[in-house]
Amino acid sequence: MASGLAVAVYGLLLVPVAVLVWRRPVFALYAWIVGLAAHNAVMAALYGAGVRGGALTAIQAWKEILLGVALARIAVDALRAGRLAFRVQPADVVAVAFAAVVCVYAVLPQDWLGGTADRSAIGLALKHDLVPVGAYFLGRSVILRREELVRLVWTIVGASAAVAVLGLLDDFFIPISWWRDSAVVDYFHKHLGYDYHGTGGLPENFVFNNGGDAHGFYRRLVSTFLGPLASAYMFVVALLLGAAFLRRPRILVPLSAAIFAGLLFTFSRSSLLALAAGLVVLAFVTRRWWPVAAAVATLAVSVAWVHVFPHVAPTGKWTQQDLVQQRNHAKAEPGASGSAGSIDEPSIHSHWISLREGVRTVVHHPQGYGLGNAGQTASRTGTPIKAGESNYTEIGAETGLFGALLWIAWGLALFVGLVVAARHTRWWAAAGIAAAFAAALVLAVQTDVIGDPWMAYCLWACAGIALMPLPILRE
Repeated sequence: MASGLAVAVYGLLLVPVAVLVWRRPVFALYAWIVGLAAHNAVMAALYGAGVRGGALTAIQAWKEILLGVALARIAVDALRAGRLAFRVQPADVVAVAFAAVVCVYAVLPQDWLGGTADRSAIGLALKHDLVPVGAYFLGRSVILRREELVRLVWTIVGASAAVAVLGLLDDFFIPISWWRDSAVVDYFHKHLGYDYHGTGGLPENFVFNNGGDAHGFYRRLVSTFLGPLASAYMFVVALLLGAAFLRRPRILVPLSAAIFAGLLFTFSRSSLLALAAGLVVLAFVTRRWWPVAAAVATLAVSVAWVHVFPHVAPTGKWTQQDLVQQRNHAKAEPGASGSAGSIDEPSIHSHWISLREGVRTVVHHPQGYGLGNAGQTASRTGTPIKAGESNYTEIGAETGLFGALLWIAWGLALFVGLVVAARHTRWWAAAGIAAAFAAALVLAVQTDVIGDPWMAYCLWACAGIALMPLPILRE
């Protein structure tokens, strides 16, 4: 009953939105900016309300459906006009080549490559790798007025501020026991297929382990994304776009302050480093000194925050089952440290080990294992994980050294194109998106950035838009 009602309501909402996207494909970007920020929270709530199985999977597909509608409209317009909506650039050619390699690896027999992924894993990996390509070409194909870019930035900044405020309220006023008893645990385990072993079955990164049974743990901001990293990535993009935008300071400054506070409480040290890197890029493309000062201040805050966070973060206590898990983990890794600044801190250590082993895998198995054998896709489907954490090594483990090099070449070609566009036109949007994209490339070294749908859809679409600034500037 609940599933049928949910699907009916979903259809009534999706159809008019799809019609709007068909009429103006850029509307899909607005839907993703807001909708993907709330996606996990809404899906978990629907799961808790009794919407399960295929019905919930169909509802989750709204983002792919809107991308398909937008690209279909763009293809129809290109066929009618007899030409593409944009002038082909090197990044476009590399993107097509990368997508072609991904598609080839999707149909190659797994036993040829030594992979063990099933059809479900291959399908998830295919979507994972191709979504940023599709979003990018959507951005390349939409012709916008300058006022539209202003509205897009305000939407990103406003949505990010809302996510930050909700996350801070949750951290300080909603006990961790509520989350342990919520539908989130079963949604991640039973519907998405993740095997999490955090407190009460929550994802491990919901909290920061301070290294001792008696001391409990520190809460991290997860907000509507239900994860600190996805929240942090959205905040980094919003802060960099806001820094390039610099309009209506009475509104922008308080919103940015809320977003930065949210970023701090995600306790994502890599995101603070990526923010500093983005500010350096912003200084280069805008030829201004203040973003460099802001980058230095960000680094100083990130170092200080490692020591301040334990004194201001909300805390929680392990359950008896958690304590058993913690003690077993401590025996398995006796050298682990609870200090956030230590190289032996479990999160830092696992990222480093994963990156090192992923590079080794790509070097020693350069043909790749096929789609579905790496990262969160393999984790969800019970496939042995050949590489994880880093986008670069995950793609290399799946599509081989050639696929990894194409992915890197696309990222660099797109980044260089954004920097050239920003410096040539001195257009604030190109500058901000170039800085945000640089931050994403830095984050991708130690995490699966495009595994976060908000980044894959929204940032890559924005990058496609910013690569073609001249028609917008001539309006």
